Amino acid sequence: MVDVAVWIAQIFLALFFLAAGLPKVAGGGIERWVGFDDVARPLVVLIGVAEVVAAVTLVAPMAVGAGEWTTPLAALGIAVISLMASGFHVRAAEGLPALETALWSALAGAVAVGRWDQLSGGPSLGGGVLVAALAVLVPAIVVNLVVLFRRPLPAAHSDDLSRAR
Repeated sequence: MVDVAVWIAQIFLALFFLAAGLPKVAGGGIERWVGFDDVARPLVVLIGVAEVVAAVTLVAPMAVGAGEWTTPLAALGIAVISLMASGFHVRAAEGLPALETALWSALAGAVAVGRWDQLSGGPSLGGGVLVAALAVLVPAIVVNLVVLFRRPLPAAHSDDLSRAR
């Protein structure tokens, strides 16, 4: 039961970070991601590459049965990056994006804890606690994403999109 819950969380996390990282690397479709207007393009690309690599590392090693120890480290890296992004959004007074990134950070942290046994001698947490945390975090993230993506784009982005068409 615990393994299935953690796998679902890993895949959910990996899909999101793949979808978040690819537009940053490619340079298109980034208008939905709040806060990147004032960030230098090389830094945006670096963030995107880190997100794509982390997304792949969340799933691939355990799926192929080699290098499984990298999975909790990737989850921990995503947790740290997401927590820093949350602070960035708080500083910019962007409440909903701050909540979203904090929730992603918590989910990544839960995956790191759930997969910590892949590291030799790593601590573990009771399965019931972990499943309960995941059962709260995943729906909270889904609700937050729905609210974020249903809201209108800021006026500057809407004007950019109108000119692009």
